[in-house]
Amino acid sequence: MTDMQDIPDEAPVNEHADPAAPASTAPPAPTPPPISALLDAAARAALPVLRGVRDDQLGLPTPCAEYDVRALLNHLFQVVVAFRTLAAKKDVDFGTTPDRLGDYGAQWPDRFAEEAARLVEAWAVPGAEDGLTGGMKLPARTVGAMVLLDLTVHAWDVARAAGLPYTPAPGTVAELRTLVAQMAPTARKMNVFAEPLPVPPGACGLDALLAETGRDPHWTTR
Repeated sequence: MTDMQDIPDEAPVNEHADPAAPASTAPPAPTPPPISALLDAAARAALPVLRGVRDDQLGLPTPCAEYDVRALLNHLFQVVVAFRTLAAKKDVDFGTTPDRLGDYGAQWPDRFAEEAARLVEAWAVPGAEDGLTGGMKLPARTVGAMVLLDLTVHAWDVARAAGLPYTPAPGTVAELRTLVAQMAPTARKMNVFAEPLPVPPGACGLDALLAETGRDPHWTTR
């Protein structure tokens, strides 16, 4: 995978170009929305799902075979907290996953909402999207998009496991399909993604995104 920092700042000069030719009038590419805005929208879309999970559903399987609902929620807590630190260009340790649901009891959805709000604030700090961050020294915006992916896809995982409705936040799927297209080969080598699944023509963007991460968009506990 070619990191963004490896792309030259200047395009190669065409020595045969006609200097009298008019300059290109193509419109500039649209400015992508800030990661903080996308994270805020994704958290708002995820919270109704998390608040809808009942205690008797915490042991149910999820589309992530290695996680039941409880373990996946604890993982999502860990991600939201850790990526707040990454926004500040500091290192994090993913070695252990705290049992936030056990620590917070019935208040865990409210505590998750608070942590998600802090995540948004961290990525809204000027300069958070600039430069490199994380142990792999990835472009900061790419790292921000990685937590956006977790918020979006894991909310779907929980919704499918608990039989709850879920609609991703507007704009997130398009951003994430670009991210997944860039990172999927490396993610598969690291067993972060499973092999992609086929999707029928005309599938919605969310189904295509899920399939690219190796998820069955029609997964069910039954």
